[in-house]
Amino acid sequence: MKISQLRAVVAVAERGNFSEAALELQLTQPAVSHAIATLEEELGIPLFARGRHGAVLTPVGERILHHIRQAMQHLEMLQEEANIHKHLYGGYVRVAAFRCVATHLLPKAIAQFHEQFPEVNVTIIECLSCLDVEQCLREGRADIGVTSLPTRDEFTTWEILRDEYIALLPPKAQVNSCHLTWEDIARYSPVIVSRSASEKSLNQNLKQLAPFINITSHIPEDSMIVNMVHQGLTAAILPHLAAIPIPPGVQVHSLPKPLEKVIYVAIRPQSLHIPYVFKLLEMLKDFDFPTLAKCTF
Repeated sequence: MKISQLRAVVAVAERGNFSEAALELQLTQPAVSHAIATLEEELGIPLFARGRHGAVLTPVGERILHHIRQAMQHLEMLQEEANIHKHLYGGYVRVAAFRCVATHLLPKAIAQFHEQFPEVNVTIIECLSCLDVEQCLREGRADIGVTSLPTRDEFTTWEILRDEYIALLPPKAQVNSCHLTWEDIARYSPVIVSRSASEKSLNQNLKQLAPFINITSHIPEDSMIVNMVHQGLTAAILPHLAAIPIPPGVQVHSLPKPLEKVIYVAIRPQSLHIPYVFKLLEMLKDFDFPTLAKCTF
């Protein structure tokens, strides 16, 4: 079994056909086909179903692909560890985070890390949701994830920040700024919340605290939600980080009952990590992230 065969399986699985996989690997299509056919012969099982529309993993091929990805990750880490000790270069650390954290929190923290370890390349992988962050960790595409609970038991997590949920109302909304009520929010039906799966706890809390509020999560982008509020079309409940930058005029209120989104750093403890992963992890756990500004009315 050769590394080139494993790389060929991953490329074909991701591209869906042999010709595009060959271009990615800078090989000829017959070479890629031969590599996979040889591996299938060695294993005694078919990894792909070939057809007019390309190549699709067989059920056993999907399970084999999971092991191949793990093997490739371990090989990369093995080479990385060897290179560090040979002083060829410092290595790299990959951090997966959902968009508002990747935009507003991580750059300052990583800049401080780079001052201490300039030889280490830190890459931020921007994800659409916490589920995507976890998938990056699971597939070995990231070393550290920034996510929110609930997470699966396969991850070890540490709390780093609490992000307050805020109510965003249109500029011309007529409310008592000192005592915002759930009824004030409910006037703008349906009230938009984030689509992210991590907001399930928010939805559950709202059903208990204000079951009469009609909420929807049909808008995919938080920035689009904020702009709709700015145009007077609706109201929204978002984590503060997801809402910024907030346009001038949009009314920002604390909720009648404070609710928070707890943000964590996470790793898969069974994964093979280079030393710099743990150095960045420790720094993120101890980093003094800026306190979000209080709501203005």
